[in-house]
Amino acid sequence: MAVILSVSGSPSPTSRTTRLLRHLDDRLRRQGHDVTPFEVRTLPADALLGADFGHPAIVAATALFAQADGVVIGTPVYKAAYSGLLKSLLDLLPQYALAGKTVLPLATGGSTAHVLAIDYALRPVLSSMGAGHIVPGWFTLDKDITAGGEGGAVVAPAAAEALAQVTDQFSAALGGRTTVLAPTG
Repeated sequence: MAVILSVSGSPSPTSRTTRLLRHLDDRLRRQGHDVTPFEVRTLPADALLGADFGHPAIVAATALFAQADGVVIGTPVYKAAYSGLLKSLLDLLPQYALAGKTVLPLATGGSTAHVLAIDYALRPVLSSMGAGHIVPGWFTLDKDITAGGEGGAVVAPAAAEALAQVTDQFSAALGGRTTVLAPTG
């Protein structure tokens, strides 16, 4: 199966975005994929803000992208756009870091007013980075994600069903299992 990099662009250590991604990582693993979770917030701020392309942590992050067949990118929406933290990382990656890769964009936010942030803010950047295929993404309201045990997430049933569908589409695009698994809530 495919090697997947699951990237959280949230600056918060208790992020709903990160919890949601880890929830979906489990689904992708059950479909047979090798999933590597990655939180941009763990990179050194001086390397990100100073645009230190040669910093060992940035070099290692770049290598994770290079090794992946597919990338799930999750971000909270701030001011109708993806997080500045995610932007900082994307700016340091090679221009075509996503060349030939299948990408699943996900976003979380407090209001449906931000639902188009994926299509109008994030998708153009992913496309400019050479993504081979950007599957339809999904926006999830913060209120539909609650903390579960051991840092996990509990996702409201309607949101869980929609997320299962986009995750399965991503998996199928990677050549994964096309049988739909039951949503996990």
